[in-house]
Amino acid sequence: MKSASFSFFLSVIHILFLHWLSYPGSAHTHGDFLECFSNHFSNSTSSFAKLIYTPNDTSYISVLNSTIQNPRFSFPSTPKPLVIVTPVHASQVQATVKCSKKHGLQIRTRSGGHDLEGLSYISHVPFVIIDLRNLSSISVNVDDKTAWVEAGATIGELYYRISGKSGNLGFPAGFCHTVGVGGHFSGGGYGALMRKYGLSADNIVDAHLVNDDGRILDRKSMGEDMFWAIRGGGAASFGVILSWKIKLVHVPSKVTVFRVDRNLEKNETKKIVDRWQYVADKFYEDLLIIVRFQTVNSAQEGTSKITLQASFYSLFLSGVDRLLPLMEKSFPELGLVREDCTEMSWIESIVYFAGISSEESREGLLDKTPRLLGHLPFKIKSDYVREPIPENALEKMWETLYDEEVGKAYIQFFPYGGRMSEISESEIPFPHRAGNLFHILYFVNWEGGNVRASKRHLSWIRRVYSYMTPYVSKNPRPAYFNYRDLDIGTNNNNGTNSYAQAIIWGTKYFQNNFNRLVHVKTAVDPSNLFRSEQSIPPLLRQ
Repeated sequence: MKSASFSFFLSVIHILFLHWLSYPGSAHTHGDFLECFSNHFSNSTSSFAKLIYTPNDTSYISVLNSTIQNPRFSFPSTPKPLVIVTPVHASQVQATVKCSKKHGLQIRTRSGGHDLEGLSYISHVPFVIIDLRNLSSISVNVDDKTAWVEAGATIGELYYRISGKSGNLGFPAGFCHTVGVGGHFSGGGYGALMRKYGLSADNIVDAHLVNDDGRILDRKSMGEDMFWAIRGGGAASFGVILSWKIKLVHVPSKVTVFRVDRNLEKNETKKIVDRWQYVADKFYEDLLIIVRFQTVNSAQEGTSKITLQASFYSLFLSGVDRLLPLMEKSFPELGLVREDCTEMSWIESIVYFAGISSEESREGLLDKTPRLLGHLPFKIKSDYVREPIPENALEKMWETLYDEEVGKAYIQFFPYGGRMSEISESEIPFPHRAGNLFHILYFVNWEGGNVRASKRHLSWIRRVYSYMTPYVSKNPRPAYFNYRDLDIGTNNNNGTNSYAQAIIWGTKYFQNNFNRLVHVKTAVDPSNLFRSEQSIPPLLRQ
């Protein structure tokens, strides 16, 4: 007699099959796929329901939406996966990859859900999501200053675990604590320690990955070419990252942070910003000063007025007594004073920049709840700058912010220099190194999700981006891969993507490293199992 758990398993398979019938031309393969899948789990049917979610499950939509950070991609009409697999063991990732390859289903791998164009959880052909949320363990080794972190862990969890072991160890990664390390590290990984220690990807020393044959590889078994590719080239083009081994870095017991706001309607503020362009990349590497431009409501004589504001955010890897003389020498125009500055520990600075309240304290870093700017629809674009932007062009750029709702758009300059200028552009696939003064981030979000609202705000950010064309790097105009942007080109995600299509966006993200990525892809995934609208294509075999 069949057990109740096995009967439940068969009913799930039947529901899956009926759902798959809705995809034209696909039904003849899915029965075989489900049989393949069931063979891998037939010995553990009691836990099967905890590993997969199908459209018939009451929790399916909540699981699907739980880590989607951009509501632009969570409408009822958005393509949905046939199955969400939430593995608790590497073998379940292997089984998903093997069966997907054998029976023609696409794979989307999601670690944190911050993919800005939804490519980690959307496809327009039948697909499966491997959601790595349950593979999130972190093991910190203080003695050799390394850590193994599984791909489903968040940056916040990593920071928290490191700080629990040592007050003088840290890791160069991003500001947003809910980002998953799987994708963040594989695309580069900007952060407050970038000028001191480089990117997250610059500090990876090993990895575990499931390849197109379903085998688990480490650095030695995958080889140096593939290990090179997954550190900054987008690992989802080459396999499913299970975990990263990272090199931890020294942080002092005391750091200093400040935020200084200046009114851009004043000529002296414009001069400050202009001066920032010439000095920010030349600061001592322990000093990072970011500048963000945004409209704000300011009260004047009992009335509200919309003004333009430049906000200078900084992290300095030492105390305020060292910072003030350094600023007086390098950037006196800002007029920084002691009252602007706050000394704290490195982990407290992480909490500060993450926008976590004092009530939550560092435990707030463990919260995975989507909170990116109120969880509103948004769009991001990026640029790199190698020559200072003329003051008149800056003024016109700032004026565009008046065309958006107050506080809903900003333009941010992130300085280069320091360690970023010392690492070769071919050391890893991320090529944006020496010669860059700063990186530009364009951002807009908006209330409501209707098509008309989306079109209006998307039109705004595209106009600003177009206006900036003469003043940013070009031939090709580069972009940051982790700020994915489908405006700059796509592949066909049905497997017919070609080198000719991909080179349009590929050289923007990876510049001279793109061809090497293509050759690695051809060697390790010739059938193009791991693909999306902006995945690295293999060369077609003659």
